[in-house]
Amino acid sequence: MCIVIATININCSWAQIDVKGKVEDQANSRANQRTDEAIDKGLDKIEEGIGSLFKKKDKKKKEEKTEETQTTESSETTKVVDNPKAPQKIESFTKYDFVAGDRILFFEDFSQDAIGDFPASWTTDGSGEIKTLSNYPGNWLNFTSLDNVFCLMKDLTLPENFIFEFDVIVPQRSEDDQHGGLYLTFFNTTEDFLQTGLLPGTTGFHVSIDDERWNVHGYKEGNYIQESNSEIAPVPLNKLTHVIVWVQKRRLRIYHQGQKVIDGPTALPVDGKYNRLRISEWGYNTHSYVSNIKITTAAPDTRSKLLTEGKLISYGIYFDSGKDVVKPESYGALGDIAKVLKENPTVKIKIIGYTDSDGDDVKNLDLSKKRAANVRNSLVKDFGINASSIETDGKGEASPLAPNNTTEGKAKNRRVEFIKL
Repeated sequence: MCIVIATININCSWAQIDVKGKVEDQANSRANQRTDEAIDKGLDKIEEGIGSLFKKKDKKKKEEKTEETQTTESSETTKVVDNPKAPQKIESFTKYDFVAGDRILFFEDFSQDAIGDFPASWTTDGSGEIKTLSNYPGNWLNFTSLDNVFCLMKDLTLPENFIFEFDVIVPQRSEDDQHGGLYLTFFNTTEDFLQTGLLPGTTGFHVSIDDERWNVHGYKEGNYIQESNSEIAPVPLNKLTHVIVWVQKRRLRIYHQGQKVIDGPTALPVDGKYNRLRISEWGYNTHSYVSNIKITTAAPDTRSKLLTEGKLISYGIYFDSGKDVVKPESYGALGDIAKVLKENPTVKIKIIGYTDSDGDDVKNLDLSKKRAANVRNSLVKDFGINASSIETDGKGEASPLAPNNTTEGKAKNRRVEFIKL
């Protein structure tokens, strides 16, 4: 499978060009004839930069399957059935060296949107709707037409270092799916992008996601900078998976299933600034589901926050909704805290869990206490921290950092705090 760019905004002598049709023709030509002809001279630069994305593989019929998958839909609820493997242990995520920041810049879980509606904060040139899944919690944006392009209406103000995360389910492909996948784009534009066909600006970067490989392309002034790609731990079909993208000036890293799958030190434009997020889908007749989109600041100074300021807020410790088990993706944040505690063995801390206001107050209080206790257990068991140096508590929905009347506010309130005693 490969990703094909649906639309490209090129800043050159012929201004903006939509090459969607030519790209699609070229993809078909390569699949059927296996030739390397360029679309035309005007697209040579694009061809050099994203040639690997314009390949279309022959249809594959996998005779041997390790997992049986099935998707059934009703008007409101979709059932995605899989055969999940045993949960991974936190120790297996030692390559997760990212640490989420202490500020949430954006969060979207579509919980404020009605089932069956298009999300209010987004726009599209295709179609989509909010659905629920019978075996995965929450609301999910489901792409429902070919070649969807979705743009967030909010004008973002992102720092040079930030972390982007989201959950995605890519369904088992049908016989008609010849290629396809998801395409994430962060870009900068001062234009009214609603009037440009939702084109992705002239400066930004693309991340392509499918079940065979990863691709990253940074671009500036209509020219692609360089390609980074990997076949490590591709996205599984028909199963919820969590993807993390860490932007650090020109460097871009992607984490998935306990591994760092891409590390491009110069993958992004020099002095890149991004104010728009676009998600597109190409080539699928069976469409993907996306939820729990989160952008945070990156890598706070844990030592300074904990030892000097006496308080560290973490959004990098993960739990499933309503659960208290610490997820393996928490390795980076816990490892960072453990390092400070090991270097300062006389320091004692208190771990406090917090929830949002959804659900029963008593249950939220109990959940927050259990989460804090399990964070302590992980620091002791997985990182060798002295148990006597850690106290725990839970405050439930008390002491919110933001109003609980928005999804972003609720995300800010779901946190774990570390207090120096």
